[in-house]
Formats: sequence, C-alpha cells, structure tokens
Amino acid sequence: MGKIKALTGNTAATVGAALSRPDLIAAYPITPQSSVAEGLSDLVHDGQLDSNLVQVESEHSAMSVVQGAAAVGGRVFTATSAQGLALMYEPYFRMSTLRFPMVMALATREMTSPETIWSGQQDAISVREAGWIQFFCDSNQEVLDMIIQGYMISEHPDVLIPVNVCYDGFYSSHLIEGVDVPSQEEVDAFLPAPTFNHAVLDPRTPMALDPMTPGNILMKYRKSHLDAMEKAIDVIDEIDKKFEKQFGRSYGGCISEYCCEDADVIIVTIAGMTGAGMDAVDLARKNGIRAGLLKVRAIRPFPAKKIAAALKGKKAFAVIDRSVSFGWSEGPVHMEIKAAIADTDEKYMHMSVIGGLGGADISVDDMYDCITYLDRCKNEPGEHETRWLMKD
Repeated sequence: MGKIKALTGNTAATVGAALSRPDLIAAYPITPQSSVAEGLSDLVHDGQLDSNLVQVESEHSAMSVVQGAAAVGGRVFTATSAQGLALMYEPYFRMSTLRFPMVMALATREMTSPETIWSGQQDAISVREAGWIQFFCDSNQEVLDMIIQGYMISEHPDVLIPVNVCYDGFYSSHLIEGVDVPSQEEVDAFLPAPTFNHAVLDPRTPMALDPMTPGNILMKYRKSHLDAMEKAIDVIDEIDKKFEKQFGRSYGGCISEYCCEDADVIIVTIAGMTGAGMDAVDLARKNGIRAGLLKVRAIRPFPAKKIAAALKGKKAFAVIDRSVSFGWSEGPVHMEIKAAIADTDEKYMHMSVIGGLGGADISVDDMYDCITYLDRCKNEPGEHETRWLMKD
C-alpha cells in the first residue's frame, strides 16, 4: 500500500507520469490540462524528477519533440486537451503509425465552436481512428494507475502503440479525491525500463525512418497495426491482473461490469459519468428494477466480443455518450456497440443517450430516468429514438 493523498485528476496524471520515470517531457499548457504540464515542470525544476523538460511553442511541437525522443528509444510523456489535440493531429497520427510507444494524458473537453472550454469527450472520440490505444478513466486513482499501466501496455513487444489516458476535464481534472500513491520502489518493481528497439535511430546502425513508402508495404504496416490492436486486448487484461497482484487494484481490463449478472437492463457509461450511473443502478434495484452498468474502459482497441458477451441475455440497453457522431444523430459509442452485436442472435431494445456536452451535468436522476425508460420498454426490441439529456 502506498500513501493516501488528496489529488486532482491532473495531479494524479502528473504523479503517475513522474513515477514512470520519463526520459523526456514536452507539453504546452491548455485548459483544462495545464496543471499537468506545470506540475511536471515544477518536479523537474525542483530536482525531484530526473527528466529532460522541453519548453515548446505549441502542441504540434510538443508531439514532434516527444516523437524524436521516442525514435531513439526514450520513454516520453505529454498531455493536452481539445484544440491542443487538434493542433498536434499531424504528428499525433504519425506517432501511432510509426509504432512509437508513449503515454499522453488527455483531459477531455468539448471542441469549439460555439466557444467553450468545458467538459466533454468530443476531442478524444474524434481522433479514435488515429491509431492510438484509448483508455477512459472515471476516478483520479484510475488516472494515476493507468498512466503507469499505459507504459507497460504501450511498450509490450506485441503492441508498440501509443496510449491515451483520458479523463473528464474539470469533473476529474480539477476535482480532488483520495488517491493511493505507490512508492517509486513499488513502481520500479512493476514497470521495467523501456527496451523497445524496432525503430531506434543510432549512427552506428543507420536505418531509414519513415521514407516514402509504396502501397504494397503500407498495406502490411496497416495490417500489422490492426493485428497489434487485437493483441492489445489480451495484453490489457494480462497487465490489469499483474497490477492487481502488485497493488491490489483491478479495473477489469477493457470493460468493467456492475450488477450485470442478473440484470434485465444495462446502461453503458464512459469515464466520469460512471459513478452517477452506479448510484442510479443501486436506486433502481431498491425499486425492484434489475439494472446493471457496463463501463467501457477502452474505446480503442474496441472490445467488441467482450461487450457482446456482457450484453448477452439482457433485454435492453442504453449507451450514454458525452460526444456526438455528426451525421448519424446519435452517440458514437452507441454506434460501435450496435456493430459489436450485429452478428449475434440477440434481440435488444436499445437507444443512444447524449448528454454532458460543454460541461452540462449528467445526474443520478438522468441515469435513473434512462433506466426506468429501458425497463418500461424492455419488451419492445429495436432501436428507440435518441434521447438528449437537455434541461430548459
């Protein structure tokens, strides 16, 4: 057991990154991520963290700098949000397709416009096809732990894909929770030094890195990337078990379930809304509704088979998204879960629920209303109209 400290989500990300001993950090401040970059800067300046800190003029430069350090075998870290993520998109995509492992904290935020700096998941969800592994955390403890696990997953020889650790801006990034902070010795015993060498620039053994590539070779690159994503599902489960053995905390791998065993109706949550969802499930069960909650922890790789197995035998489910799929008039994770169950014989009543955009609250009452609607309509299979959690 470590020492319990009161930490914001951003501080938890800072501590998790520092405990992972990055060789190089480059980050540019943007709300609500800024205090991650500031916290790491303080640790380096005060001599508490032996890491190279590079001051950059933009997020595009931040990702480019860490990319260069990863190319020579270094363990690297950065963090961003929203428009910063959009600005770094070019090297962000290149980081994954060069298969350079790293961890980046992402304090998720709504994208402009209309102008907003408040919470949402549109930034992370919008780049889910850029080849990164994406975890979504619902507690500050999970943020710290997944930074550490993220390096072990990313650097695994069967994976070699960068990792985003995502958590809700302001709701998680700025609010304080008790966090069990492991010692440096405990983390060192769990997380070995990086050893990846598949694309390390070394003048003694010259190699061409990212030359102009013909289509037949690019096809092989893309297939190997997707194959690694599939392997990552098992690696994530394996490392979750290793982490539990050493630190006593398990998150279930790619998904986690709450009261799902005998449930008729399921709400599916992502990140910080999960606590309110669990409270709503408890309330529903007190009122005789057999409700459960499925938390999707990994959006990429998408654990389609695990989700289909968790929903098997249920009558109804609702997927609550804090983002939208422009053009489909529903939430993107709902769309992906529909794809996950498309080849099953199950006949569900299901619906997309959209809420929490631009910092709007998703309350226990909102969750409970969704559950009671599912219960009323559970014997009416098919997709019901998208439900918007909007208040006058």
